[in-house]
Amino acid sequence: MLGVSRTVSEVELKSAYRKLAMQWHPDRNPNNPDAEERFKEVTEAYTILADSEKRSLYDRFGHAGVGGASAGAGFDASAFQDLGDIFGEFFGFGDTFAGGGRRRSRIQRGADLREDLTIEFEEAAFGTETRVMVRRHEACEGCHGSGAAPGKGPTTCRSCAGRGQVRYQQGFFSIARTCPACQGTGSVITDPCSKCKGEGRILRQHAVEAKIPAGVEDGTRIRFTGAGEAGPHGGPAGDLYIVLHVKEHPFFVREGNDLHCVVPVSVTQAAMGAEIRVPTLEGEHALKIPDGTQPGTTFRIRNKGVPVLNGHGKGDLYVEVRVLIPAKLSKRQKELLQELETTAKVDNQPMMRSLLGKVKDMFG
Repeated sequence: MLGVSRTVSEVELKSAYRKLAMQWHPDRNPNNPDAEERFKEVTEAYTILADSEKRSLYDRFGHAGVGGASAGAGFDASAFQDLGDIFGEFFGFGDTFAGGGRRRSRIQRGADLREDLTIEFEEAAFGTETRVMVRRHEACEGCHGSGAAPGKGPTTCRSCAGRGQVRYQQGFFSIARTCPACQGTGSVITDPCSKCKGEGRILRQHAVEAKIPAGVEDGTRIRFTGAGEAGPHGGPAGDLYIVLHVKEHPFFVREGNDLHCVVPVSVTQAAMGAEIRVPTLEGEHALKIPDGTQPGTTFRIRNKGVPVLNGHGKGDLYVEVRVLIPAKLSKRQKELLQELETTAKVDNQPMMRSLLGKVKDMFG
């Protein structure tokens, strides 16, 4: 009947039934008197094969083994727990299929909100406290979120008699849909609050005191529980998520909790050594440059990086030395360098690459 094999899977079975149900549904074949009978047959076949116990009996004894299942209406409605989904996909209903259903609660959780906040590089490193303005729905003070006028309350919905659903016939099926009058809650507000017009919430601008912990970085998301929108009809509030955007620093580059910067030194400082003052996020730090320092040498200063978020300790600061070659030389400077050249000859031949250099080339 459904055109499937004995080893058909649940997904394949449902797919086959969908196609035939669409083909033979009475509403799609108003001028075909045989369509309803065909639809009942494929539906009965689906209810049997979808039930593992009935399917086993059918495989062993054929239609006689499940004869009781098809008595009366032609199929067992207890096997149709997922038919609301199936018919809802192509007939536009699926709230409830031939079943009781539940009323929706008027009290629901409020929506979550998102706000973006831009902070300075130093604020991300050391933390800060700031005020964030949030536009959100808050519980009405006049009715405390109920939506009803003082001394009043919700009354039973007349359209659905408090059931939250209304029924109508779709072909030979009884379909239950959410009551449009009460939105499935089973009750309506006949005397709404004058302040919120029955909504139970009022839109306001609210200031949230946001404490930003030390060590956050660009893209960090901070959750503030209960700072989102108030729930409808007195429901709990949602959460507020603040997404941080950190400004770039003029010369520090952050990698995790470590900081990197480049500091220029003169030719004489690199050759003879010196003690220089380098910047950190906490002020200047004395860094000793040994004599014979080569361009590109990187020095590590421990615990001068960014604090570990929600932890202990800090990262390190890495200072790369760049030897600054003067673009213009005075006559005296040229004489001194020429004198130095006579005592410090360099063989301008290609240098052998070190093993480290080869590895850098391979993975760089």
